[in-house]
Amino acid sequence: MSQFERYIGIDYSGAGTPLSRSKALRVYSADGSERPPVEVSSPEGGRRHWSRREIAEWLARQLSGAEPLLVGIDHGFSFPIEYFERHRLPRDWAAFLEDFHAHWPTDGDTASVAAVRAGALGIGAARGGDSHWLRLTERWTTSAKSVFQFDVQGQVATSTHAGLPWLRFLREHCGGRLHFWPFDGWKIPPGRSVAVEVYPSLWMRRFARDGRDGDQQAAFAVSAWMQRADRDGSLEKFFSPPLEDAERDLAQVEGWILGVV
Repeated sequence: MSQFERYIGIDYSGAGTPLSRSKALRVYSADGSERPPVEVSSPEGGRRHWSRREIAEWLARQLSGAEPLLVGIDHGFSFPIEYFERHRLPRDWAAFLEDFHAHWPTDGDTASVAAVRAGALGIGAARGGDSHWLRLTERWTTSAKSVFQFDVQGQVATSTHAGLPWLRFLREHCGGRLHFWPFDGWKIPPGRSVAVEVYPSLWMRRFARDGRDGDQQAAFAVSAWMQRADRDGSLEKFFSPPLEDAERDLAQVEGWILGVV
């Protein structure tokens, strides 16, 4: 029996401001049937692309219902433990989100990651990291990059620094209806919606392109993989990766990428 009723895959982008529309922001959704995921268009309609604010507000509405959803978002949900140690932060994810937002307010309508990096907004220089730092989950992959590695091909640093305040937004608006895995616990309470960090490169080649561009394929693959894993009963295994106790404790601070085992 499937645990979720819908599977939402989001390919993310940190370009521009939260109001900027980008073709790199893509959303796909699948239900509990065998039908493949379908692309979800911006609520603005027509051929307009999504903005980050729109995605966050749309997700909050989707998560307000009773049906349990599984939402996979393509950016880092937290930082390496070295960041917490350097800045003397408690090993608490909710506190991390608040502290990050105070220094990197990238959810403001006119804000951008570039502006904070340049010192024109916020106080990002007081909360920097090292591009050589990797989270444990990234060390378990062959190609995942550091959340502090900016300005390189395939980087996730910009999308992560742009997306973290919107996780805080969802946490505030959805309350106990939304379980952030694994920060809120490795076990998923029955009937609860779940938000997870994903790395589409793990799955993009498993599904035929069928005319989709790279961003569309990334969001499609996330949605399709989660749908299939829940239907075939393997999802529970991925919610409990084979970690030692100390590694499990570390991952509840740094986060974990769903599908990395």
